[in-house]
Amino acid sequence: MKKFDVLAGILVIVGALNWGLVGLFQLDLVALLVGKHFGETSALSSAIYVLVGLAGLYEAVSWKAIQRRWAGTYSPARA
Repeated sequence: MKKFDVLAGILVIVGALNWGLVGLFQLDLVALLVGKHFGETSALSSAIYVLVGLAGLYEAVSWKAIQRRWAGTYSPARA
């Protein structure tokens, strides 16, 4: 499950960065990466958007379980 947690976290970050770019520069990074212009979609970009949305839903619904899974695994670097 931890691998799934990491994958979902990465997808949430991708979505957040994409929305930040849209808000600041009207640049849709996902559309750009799949060869489309802002506002255009393809099957691939739609699949990416759906995966990002599902990852966000997963993170929102199971954040407490994720915290429990990762409890005790954090090891800060020692100075």
